[in-house]
Amino acid sequence: MTTGTDARLERIGTDGKYVIVPMDHGITMGAVTGLKDIESTIDGVTSGGADAVLTQKGIAPRVHPNKNGKGYIVHTNASTTIGPDENDKRMTCTVEEAVRAGADAVSLHINVGSTYEPKQLEDLTRLTADAGRLGIPVLAMAYARGPGVDGSDPEALGHAVRLAEEAGADIVKTGYSGDAESFQHVVESTRLPVVIAGGSKGTDRETVEMVRGVMDAGGAGVSMGRSIFQHDDPEAIARAVSGVVHDDLSVDEALQEAELALEA
Repeated sequence: MTTGTDARLERIGTDGKYVIVPMDHGITMGAVTGLKDIESTIDGVTSGGADAVLTQKGIAPRVHPNKNGKGYIVHTNASTTIGPDENDKRMTCTVEEAVRAGADAVSLHINVGSTYEPKQLEDLTRLTADAGRLGIPVLAMAYARGPGVDGSDPEALGHAVRLAEEAGADIVKTGYSGDAESFQHVVESTRLPVVIAGGSKGTDRETVEMVRGVMDAGGAGVSMGRSIFQHDDPEAIARAVSGVVHDDLSVDEALQEAELALEA
């Protein structure tokens, strides 16, 4: 890891902990709730405590005026829900293009265990090599997904995060195993900071409980999209999540601080 990589990691996190809000879903799902007026959403989540936001390169002009000095990550592959196979992620951006778009880091999605794993693994290793030459951190979104693969199995998730480290990533995002005890195996499977995906939007309590679980397991935070940007109050839920990640708040304390309902 270079000095430049270290410096840029500090731009997308705080003291080695990360609250990242990916909003690259427009290319995958279209302009869903929270992404039509993405400027307001970006302003809200960064005002609420998110360390960084993540989009595809083409959204960069809408990001920079609204991110309140926080970090920016450009995602480099994609697929669509209306295409032949959503798991078939193809490259959409080079490291150089991401740098020109003002990125502090790049990210790539790999479905470990899928038919497309071999090509995506090649893409990830190529990306880490290109990024390494420029001192750009790489966030690997390494999911356990494929025929016969249980996406919440801690062994499969542990394999996915270890793959990310072996391929040269600097941070790894993966699914949550369901509880802190089982997720500890995932965290211990790599030396990389491990952050979790949010998945579909749940209740406020479910979201914050999941974040509390990953932190109790020794994780480094979240890279949580729809649970935050599709919330009725993205700033408030970002504040609750940030409170757990950065201030070690309990679930109830985080919900209270964010003025969100304490009931389930």
